[in-house]
Amino acid sequence: MALTKNERRLRIKNRIRKVVSGTEARPRLAVYRSNKEIYAQIVDDVTGVTISSASSRDKVINAAKATKVETAKLVGKTLAEKALKAGIETIAFDRGGYLYHGRVKSLAEGAREAGLKF
Repeated sequence: MALTKNERRLRIKNRIRKVVSGTEARPRLAVYRSNKEIYAQIVDDVTGVTISSASSRDKVINAAKATKVETAKLVGKTLAEKALKAGIETIAFDRGGYLYHGRVKSLAEGAREAGLKF
């Protein structure tokens, strides 16, 4: 039988997570995308700590009243600014099994524009 969309995404996610892991020097930027919202967090997998996070539900971003792709870009910029304040410049990007297209791509571009390197 064919896999559901979510089962397929989880298989891809597990394949990515075998390779991409966050360290103290180069933490992982993890993305989760629902139908309405997008969430991103910077994680140190060695200690199991979330260093910073941002989502489309944040008050500043939610007040922008933009399209979902534009909102994702704002989330990326906000997260990058928080990361730079925390002293993080380079990250490993974890797209979470989603295609690098649309909102996920927009979030990554927003983070790059704000100064993160990956």
